[in-house]
Amino acid sequence: MRLVECVPNISEGRRPEVYEAVAAAAAAVAGVTVLNVDPGAETNRTVITFVGEPEAVLEGAWRLMVKATGLIDMTGHKGAHARLGAVDVVPFVPVAGVTMDDCAALARRLGERVGAELGVPVYLYEFAASSPQRRNLADVRAGEYEGLAAKLEDPAWKPDFGPATFVPRSGATVIGARKFLVAYNINLNTTDKRLATRVALDVREKGRMRRDEAGEPVLDGAGQPLWDPGLLKSVKAVGWTIPEYGCAQISMNLTDLDVTPLHLAFDTCEERAAERGLRVTGSELVGLVPASALLEAGRHYLRRMGRSTGVPDSTLLHVAIRTLGLSEIRPFDPSERVIEARLSATAPLAGMSLRAFADELSSDSPAPGGGSVAALAGALGAGLAAMVANLSHPKKGFEGKQARLDEIAARGQVLKDRMLAAVDADTAAFDRLLEAMRMPRGTPEEQATREAAMADATVAAIEVPLGVLEACPETLELCVEIGEIGLQASRSDAGVGAQMARAAAAGAYQNVCINMPGLTDRSRGAELLRRADAAFTRVRALHDKAEAEILTGLRAAADR
Repeated sequence: MRLVECVPNISEGRRPEVYEAVAAAAAAVAGVTVLNVDPGAETNRTVITFVGEPEAVLEGAWRLMVKATGLIDMTGHKGAHARLGAVDVVPFVPVAGVTMDDCAALARRLGERVGAELGVPVYLYEFAASSPQRRNLADVRAGEYEGLAAKLEDPAWKPDFGPATFVPRSGATVIGARKFLVAYNINLNTTDKRLATRVALDVREKGRMRRDEAGEPVLDGAGQPLWDPGLLKSVKAVGWTIPEYGCAQISMNLTDLDVTPLHLAFDTCEERAAERGLRVTGSELVGLVPASALLEAGRHYLRRMGRSTGVPDSTLLHVAIRTLGLSEIRPFDPSERVIEARLSATAPLAGMSLRAFADELSSDSPAPGGGSVAALAGALGAGLAAMVANLSHPKKGFEGKQARLDEIAARGQVLKDRMLAAVDADTAAFDRLLEAMRMPRGTPEEQATREAAMADATVAAIEVPLGVLEACPETLELCVEIGEIGLQASRSDAGVGAQMARAAAAGAYQNVCINMPGLTDRSRGAELLRRADAAFTRVRALHDKAEAEILTGLRAAADR
């Protein structure tokens, strides 16, 4: 799937009937999913986040702009956040299967249409910018709405699209393509904006203007002010006070999480605040955040505690949310605020209780069946490898092995999650095959359509168990290794993990074989079968090693 995220910021955060109508305009487009609508009364601004296929998102952004410019009158607008117009900024962000160039093209297409049909001045920014001077959003937005009339008279600031004339009602719009941006606010135990601003100047990339002993700006040879850079790259920050929260905040935009991740921004603000006699009490995420940002924060804080990071994602999220204080202002629900959680497909089988799954398995329904059970067995094997590594990690005497134990636990979690997903994927593939078999075949056209659907469904019915099978050798390797280097009191758990991986591999191999005759593309079938044979051969060799090193050793110990 090709996915683009769009995050329009509109200049209205106090009237639900307005910002909800604007969000609904985008949501009405087929293929668009609105992930979040985040209004702010003090900023008088709402951040709307939606995703979908590129063309659907482009149409959703257009309809949102039409609705917003019709409902929002900037002539009386007041708010704490910088803005140029009714729709202040519309960024397109690549999520999956699309490039930054694709998103820049969407930005230009939207900008051209907005300028021509709505008569709104449009500036392009970031990766869609028409010149280096317009890349930075803060530079484009300088002067804000109140200075827009004068700005439009300057030839250097002629809009990229639309009229170079001031439209009081709608102002101007900035449209672009950018990396994922996280709007992140750090809460302080003060309501003094000046103190928050000092910390913001410490951390933001731009830093603060250099001043002499008299407090006057220090100028360079060209008469321009000199700046002392801040501590964090790819960070924009200001200080402000939010009366409704009862605190001042360091309000940041993290424009490149690879450069400055969430936890680094938090820790640095905490350090600088403490040096100024302040205390960070929590933080706030505006809009949605990618799972990776919180997962990496969770790993970071677990490492600081000296604990293993190879724990379930739910644990990493909990650690991050608690440490960052994300629920101080309002409850932070990762199922609503994490992008991947909002987009993830339902997992009816993996989400069942053990009793419910076993009951459904034992009914007269053909699915779930052996393929799902094989996937579950593999997930349990990987989970046991991770468990033994995590149990061993904090124990005395394992200090020199902690790095490898952490790697084993983390890899076990990845394999566990992959095979848990296959529990539902296997049943879905089987259901798809049944649906294809039931398709009409009364005419040559219907027959051809049915055969094509059968071919696609058969490949899926093979590839899901093949994926489980190909994950089993690594699972066995982890079980064998953790049986050797891990806590010996848990060696039997590593042995059980190895047995589960062997059973998973055998079950998955059988599911590959039983579906193979339905594949009409024999050359593709031969390649899939070659991969299955190679993986199963490797599993059997590793299982023999596990039997020799774990089971035999445990039996010998029992005789002592």
